Amino acid sequence: MVFQGVKQAITRMDSFLIPSIILNFMLRWLISRFSYSGARNYPIYGDYEAQRHWQEITFNVRPTDWYKNTTDNDLLYWGLDYPPLTAYHSWLNGYIADSFNRSWVQIHTSRGIQTYDHKIFMRSTVLVSDVFIYFTGLVYYFMIVRKPLTPRERAMVATIGLMYPALILIDHGHFQYNCVSLGLTIWSVTMLMNGRYFIASVLYCLALNYKQMTLYYSFSFFFFLLGICFQYTNRAKSLITLITIGSAVITTFTVCWFPFIWDMETFLSVVQRLFPISRGLYEDKVANIWCSLEVLIKLKTLISSENMAKISALTTFTCLLPSSLHLFKNPTVKNFIYNLAGTSLIFFLLSFQVHEKTILLVALPVTLLIHEHPFTTLWFYIISTFSLLPLMAKDGLIMPTLALTCFSMIIYVAFFRDMGLSDSFNVVHKARTIIFVSSICGCLFLTLASILLKPPTRYPHIYILLNSIYSCLHFIGFTLYYHYLQFYAQEPELFKVKGL
Repeated sequence: MVFQGVKQAITRMDSFLIPSIILNFMLRWLISRFSYSGARNYPIYGDYEAQRHWQEITFNVRPTDWYKNTTDNDLLYWGLDYPPLTAYHSWLNGYIADSFNRSWVQIHTSRGIQTYDHKIFMRSTVLVSDVFIYFTGLVYYFMIVRKPLTPRERAMVATIGLMYPALILIDHGHFQYNCVSLGLTIWSVTMLMNGRYFIASVLYCLALNYKQMTLYYSFSFFFFLLGICFQYTNRAKSLITLITIGSAVITTFTVCWFPFIWDMETFLSVVQRLFPISRGLYEDKVANIWCSLEVLIKLKTLISSENMAKISALTTFTCLLPSSLHLFKNPTVKNFIYNLAGTSLIFFLLSFQVHEKTILLVALPVTLLIHEHPFTTLWFYIISTFSLLPLMAKDGLIMPTLALTCFSMIIYVAFFRDMGLSDSFNVVHKARTIIFVSSICGCLFLTLASILLKPPTRYPHIYILLNSIYSCLHFIGFTLYYHYLQFYAQEPELFKVKGL
């Protein structure tokens, strides 16, 4: 049925979509021509070398030692700290790399390799993953699921979603594979909207087994699916649905973790690598509440990492509970997507060991709401990209960041106007427009200050900290907004779940 749906989308798609896909492909390739994390940064390197090193390890070392410190696997040198599906993907890329040039994955001797041919190969692996998983998922979502949209409007909102600057900059500039877990999540959402709960559960579990940060969506999926099971008047059907979903989760995790479940030491080595409490509350400055509070209260000094992890978990769970219970009682797809946005923001703002790049997880449900909330989507895109500015500066990506952001914003506004959504930006919403313009002016001021003005000697990280606090305040506002939408927004027809 999925392939039939994709075929149906292709036959119905407006001719406008093909050029937009080509445009997005070219934007990614252009960004990939710039610098990346750890470029020429001997001997530390960065995420580019981490991903390459994982290919080296998974290709040369047996699976039971992938997460262990051994002679051939020094965990202090970019040890594998993502779930098994990432490891399998690294092994596949390593296998392909070996067929091109054995020196790219040669154990020990390949460390830090950054030749031109190898960079082309590495960039291509991200681009292929992006096109085949994220591109197809987002296009399928807007081409098939969103019935009220015309073919041209579907093409436009798909283009806007694909052009999200932060995702392009992180995956194709900084260098990561977020497109895989995000793409799998989109496919899972589309299956949920079509009432295919078994497939949806498998796809979400695959996303979770690719990047553990996908736990940001766990409460939304759990309470939505559990609520669905209790919606049926037929108790037998409820039980069958629950068993079906449970079997999908157990089977998927068993398959993904199969090499690691036969020995407790091996199993725990994986778990400890995935959830490193010892790293502390956060590493680099991040736009969440804990980092912002550090200005007033030195949490990392006053409270141990273990206790801070407990406080963080309790705070996050408490804030997640009201919207989760509401979703359980009202398991509509509208509530589900709003809840994805709201709860992922709570995780980002309050959870332990948050990285600035995990704001991409929040951006996914925001992207799925483009047509209903274009103004908010545009605003969130700008703020979330702005929050990554210190990381982009560290990677030497300031100019492509500014250029891509400005270009994409021009395209967004033009498309919204073409779709008749420009009312979201006019004087009818005067107060909101004033706040929006003031917000963007603040981003512009802080950006120019960080580029042109040297920070005071006493406060060398002042601009990074101001960026974090400024972005955090916006993310708190977005959190309240999406919770409001979940509790009070009306149910549009396009969000109805099939099968109920």
